[in-house]
Amino acid sequence: MAQADAARSLFRLEGVTKVYGTGSVAVQALRGVNLVLPRGEFTVLLGPSGSGKSTLLNILGGLDRATAGRVWFEGVDLAAESDAGLTRYRREHVGFVFQHYNLMPSLTARENVALVTEIASEPMAPEDALERVGLDDRMDHFPAQLSGGEQQRVAIARAIAKRPAVLLCDEPTGALDSQTGVRVLEALAEANRELGTTTIIITHNVAIEAIAHRVIRFADGRVQEDRTNTALKAPSEVRW
Repeated sequence: MAQADAARSLFRLEGVTKVYGTGSVAVQALRGVNLVLPRGEFTVLLGPSGSGKSTLLNILGGLDRATAGRVWFEGVDLAAESDAGLTRYRREHVGFVFQHYNLMPSLTARENVALVTEIASEPMAPEDALERVGLDDRMDHFPAQLSGGEQQRVAIARAIAKRPAVLLCDEPTGALDSQTGVRVLEALAEANRELGTTTIIITHNVAIEAIAHRVIRFADGRVQEDRTNTALKAPSEVRW
C-alpha cells in the first residue's frame, strides 16, 4: 500500500475469511475480503441478509475474530490481540449502535449515557452528548417516556460520548419510520462531520446510501461493489 493510503487508513483488511461451524455444516460468512477504510469517512454497507455485512462489522468492532486473514486498526493487528486486548480496543476506540436500543429502563437518558463516560478515558459530559443529538430537553426522561427515535438518539449519544475513533451501526433506522429515521441519520452525520468519527452503517435501505461518502455492497461473503459518492445528499433529503 502507498504511504499516503496507509496514513489515511483506519482499517485495512487483507484476505479476511470467516467460517462458522465445521465439516458439512460449515458456513462461510466472509470469503477473502480486502478493504481499506480511511479515517473520517461515512460508509454504508449494503447487501441481502447473509451476505456478510454483520460478520464484517463484528470483526471490525472486536466482537468476533476472522478465521483467516489480517485486520489492522491504525496499524495494530487485531488478529494478534488477546481477548483482554480486544476488550481494551472496544472500550477505548469503538462505539456501537444497534437496531434495538439496549438502554437500561431504570435509568434516565443522562444516566444511560453516563454508564459509558465512567469507563472512558477522555469522555464528553453526558449532557454535551445528549445535546449533540438534540435531546437536551429530554435528559431526565426514562426510556419508557421516550419515542423510538429518541431512544435511538440516546443510544447514539451513549456511543459518541467516549469520543470513539469509529462508530459501528447495525440497522440503526431499521425499526423506525422515515421521518424518525431521518432524525437518527442527522445525529450520525453530525457525529461524523463535527467529531470526525469514522462511521460505518449496515442497512437494507438503499436510500441511505445517498448520504454516505462510500458505498460497499456485499454478496455471498464478498465485496461486490465499492464506490465513492461524488455528491452527497443531506439526511433531510432522504425518504423511504
